[in-house]
Amino acid sequence: MGARTFTKGSITSQAAADVLRAAEAKAAEMGVPMVIAVVDESGVLKAFSRMDGAPLLSVELATDKAYTSAAYGIPTHGWHEFIKNDPPLLHGIIKTPRLIVFGGGYPIEIDGAVVGGVGVSGGHYEQDMEVAKAGLAALS
Repeated sequence: MGARTFTKGSITSQAAADVLRAAEAKAAEMGVPMVIAVVDESGVLKAFSRMDGAPLLSVELATDKAYTSAAYGIPTHGWHEFIKNDPPLLHGIIKTPRLIVFGGGYPIEIDGAVVGGVGVSGGHYEQDMEVAKAGLAALS
């Protein structure tokens, strides 16, 4: 009989805070108030910031970008390439709750394992991606 459990890694509170602070600094440097969400490997919120002036709608978008990235282990912008030429998938999967298919969410990987995700919203998705990547750089 095989094992009935397995062990998986999770981002620490300190690492999540490091990602959050680095992303906030980049957003401030850009002059764009953002919402930044960091989730653990299960998609549960670990660290969060809504900068002063960030849009209310961005709260849900940032959290869902982080969730999508952690749940599937790919950046949110990778979904568009994956589904754009597949009509059944394109029109079906976008109805999946919490799935975001445009930029601003990245999985957080440590030692080859997805341990969380970061999601950013508040600017154009290219700005969101830049801020999220700055957050990830804090772990390098």
